[in-house]
Amino acid sequence: MTTDTDTTTTPLLQFLRAMPKVEIHCHLLGAVRHSTFMDLVRAAALRTHAAGVPMPLTEQEANAFYIRGDKPVGVLKALRALDSHLIASPDDLHRLVYEYLEDAAAHNVQHAEFSWNPTGTARDSGIAYPQALAAIVRAIHDARTDHGIQGWLIAAIDREASADDAVQMVSWVTQHRQPEVLGIGIDYSEVNRPPEMFAQAYADARRAGLKTTAHAGEFGMPWTNVQTAVELLKVDRIDHGYTVVDQPDFARRCADRGIVFTVVPTNSFYLRTLAPERWALDHPIRRMPALGLKVHPNTDDPTLHLVTPTQTWHMMVRDFGFSLDDLRGFMLNGLDGAWLDDSTRRDWRSQFAAEFDRLRAKLIKP
Repeated sequence: MTTDTDTTTTPLLQFLRAMPKVEIHCHLLGAVRHSTFMDLVRAAALRTHAAGVPMPLTEQEANAFYIRGDKPVGVLKALRALDSHLIASPDDLHRLVYEYLEDAAAHNVQHAEFSWNPTGTARDSGIAYPQALAAIVRAIHDARTDHGIQGWLIAAIDREASADDAVQMVSWVTQHRQPEVLGIGIDYSEVNRPPEMFAQAYADARRAGLKTTAHAGEFGMPWTNVQTAVELLKVDRIDHGYTVVDQPDFARRCADRGIVFTVVPTNSFYLRTLAPERWALDHPIRRMPALGLKVHPNTDDPTLHLVTPTQTWHMMVRDFGFSLDDLRGFMLNGLDGAWLDDSTRRDWRSQFAAEFDRLRAKLIKP
């Protein structure tokens, strides 16, 4: 797999950058700019030096998170390093959110729902949920004013923590309710952490009127994890969900229900486990639309995967062979999956479709 270093080099890339987009599957700590990560490392070094303790992360180790060939590596380690060693104040969170939304807006992402793990921030960064949330909300408002992008927060369960921690996190969300936090998700490694472990937290969230999504069927985990997320957790949409293709009958039931799957072309599991000459041919993303599933491409961890929203959409064409008509449908799927009110959804579907068609006419004119 290769990515495009210049997203304005071809008419197709220019079209893909200009087309209106939503992004509904992105992790805040996976979207940290390289330069910002290094600033946090240097600030942490000064703190540890003043305290007379060893530096937790060297600049060389930090740089390695952003240097890779075809396969993203060390992503989960980088996310943990941010909470454990580098994020020190609410202002740090404000910077990360603002910069992510600024970067997304540069690719005409008009609405972004991004995930943040409150448990890790409270436990490891030592920033309590109310203080962290206030900084994030302030950044959402600042980015909306400066760049016109609408940002909403998904409070994500830390899958590698306990079920009790998940219940506690949902209680934080409900006790400190903010309109910018419409729902919850779940992230980190799915291995040996099946969705049913967190059934109580999801039940509490639904009872409180929160929207829900969940990572399932990632990391090669069985299709039954997707089934559990849909039928037990009763999620509104699925993040990843690739192994659903292993059970076509269930996939068709998901299609009939209109469940949106937020897929990630740069998903590291498939880039690691499939041969370079086969990954794009054998990746489940290629098969999902043929089963009737509503897919929508997203960046997931854009700076750590070295990908932009434009490049993500380009991969759907270049690597998986989808047409412009397919992309138009995927774009509208994103609006169906986004946590918008019905009036906004209807208006945006009309506006996005008209703009896509206008841009496509310019792209293919004789």
